Amino acid sequence: METTYDKIGAGYSSTRRPDPRIASRIVEALGDAASLVNVGAGAGSYEPRDRMVFAVEPSETMIRQRLAGSAPVVQGVAEALPVADGAVDAALATLTLHHWTDVAQGLIEMQRVAKKRVVILAWDQEVWMSFWLVREYFPCIEKLDRPRALAISELVRTLGETQVITVPVPHDCVDGFHGAFWRRPEAYLNPRVRSGISTYALMSPDDRDEGLRQLAADLESGAWEERHRDLLDLDELDLGYRLIVAEARR
Repeated sequence: METTYDKIGAGYSSTRRPDPRIASRIVEALGDAASLVNVGAGAGSYEPRDRMVFAVEPSETMIRQRLAGSAPVVQGVAEALPVADGAVDAALATLTLHHWTDVAQGLIEMQRVAKKRVVILAWDQEVWMSFWLVREYFPCIEKLDRPRALAISELVRTLGETQVITVPVPHDCVDGFHGAFWRRPEAYLNPRVRSGISTYALMSPDDRDEGLRQLAADLESGAWEERHRDLLDLDELDLGYRLIVAEARR
């Protein structure tokens, strides 16, 4: 099975390292779950080391980047988890739902295998659209993301009894996901940084190059700093990232 990250994910593990502050929120959300399946596990970010973890990941490229000593992994998809009913305490999915073919089926599968809870890190599309990077430089991202991002309200409706927790992004976030560099705009000009963000592989070269050209010009002229001076004093920012914690409902 070939996936997006089989094509673009070769250097993913060098830019997408777990941020300890986000990791602590995920661990807190998992609560007393002693065992879990990590769905769409990628290179293994945010897999707790102090409990039993079983990883499921469709991309061979991503599986090859898992570090020695990582949790055991099998190649598979969220929509058909190779896990027995109620076999683990929790099912975890971090920034992966937008890559699934059938999100609703994947959520059903997570509920099926989890005895206690389902924990998902996703984003609120409406909040995300207000991000300066999208609004000012890459408006094309709205069209790219909307088909891939399920509304938080839809996730809640599908999962049932649910807690939604805001996950602000630290200004020095270690994990290079899309919103990580909100106070370090020059990072988006780095091809290595963009290689760990699937959106840039999906947008047209014309849209990408025009956005990068305008961002570079605004950084050079000081226009970006003039418009966003208020961000420079913030330690963290809400860009729409949310933890959805649902009690198991098999």
